[in-house]
Amino acid sequence: MRVIQRVLGSRSEADLAERLHHLEHHGAVDILRVPSADVARRRLRATTVAGEEIALALPRDQALFDGAVLVLEDGHALVARVGTESWLRLVPRSTADALELGYHAGNLHWRVRFDGAAILVALEGPAEDYLVRLGALVEEGRVAHSIDAAAEGA
Repeated sequence: MRVIQRVLGSRSEADLAERLHHLEHHGAVDILRVPSADVARRRLRATTVAGEEIALALPRDQALFDGAVLVLEDGHALVARVGTESWLRLVPRSTADALELGYHAGNLHWRVRFDGAAILVALEGPAEDYLVRLGALVEEGRVAHSIDAAAEGA
């Protein structure tokens, strides 16, 4: 098992991009698919697309990101690809509903982002599981909801 202890840089950096381009033409670039929910982790075990088992052990000052170059050798490279994250868009109907929604999101420790009057909740399971937790807010139509895969980075 290969242990990776640092991110070498981004695939968009000119010097790395040139080397990766050459390796891609020779089929020597492997991909590590990382679910969006795991991107903040510093330590994880995974299997690359080509089947190589790796252990990631990044220092605290480095973060995993889409396009992170993890290995760059003469005949092999490994690049991280972060999956698209889906978000549950919740729009309260009133100020009171917004306060209650904010209470629930905080109390349940949901990872959220804000977009105007909407709260975007990162989905780490079925959307229905989140909606059930909101109870009357959803049942009584006090919060409108939809799935928004395009809200990444909002």
